Amino acid sequence: MTRPNAITLLKEYTKSDALLKHMYAVEGAMRAYARKYSEDEETWGITGLMHDFDYEMYPNPPDHPMKGSEVLKEKGYPDHVRRAILGHATYTGVPRDTQMAKALFACDELCGFIMARAVIRPNKIADLEVSSVKKKLKDKAFARNVSREDITKGCEELGVPLDEHIKFVIDAMKSIAPELGL
Repeated sequence: MTRPNAITLLKEYTKSDALLKHMYAVEGAMRAYARKYSEDEETWGITGLMHDFDYEMYPNPPDHPMKGSEVLKEKGYPDHVRRAILGHATYTGVPRDTQMAKALFACDELCGFIMARAVIRPNKIADLEVSSVKKKLKDKAFARNVSREDITKGCEELGVPLDEHIKFVIDAMKSIAPELGL
């Protein structure tokens, strides 16, 4: 399980630039949380990177992420990585019982929302503030496919206040802004 091998598999299954950028954003946030919690950055990063790799081919529940998990199993990805990925989709019923699984769930929707917020700003993510993200979270028409409930639940499960989590994820995404087109 190496990042170059993960990227190869990712690009075999995913052609959408927007979806690739989403997975890079989640990878960046997961790597940052791994550093914060003194965990294995490579494992956490690859888990974030691969969490939606099958979405383009299998967009409908429960195919995503179940079919992807089977592919990852065949490729030798460890059970704890696959369980975290399965747990990011609430409908799988797989509990988020590790810090890595909780972080993935907490970062997934928020990364998508921050990306949607940043991409329409003149300075993109460079000067994005927590208050700007929170204001847009209240606007149900903005990025309507992003589950606000999952963002809130993710913070609760991770044990991090919403403002702190938003700031942390913004900073993680800023660190890889060129890769994200921001």
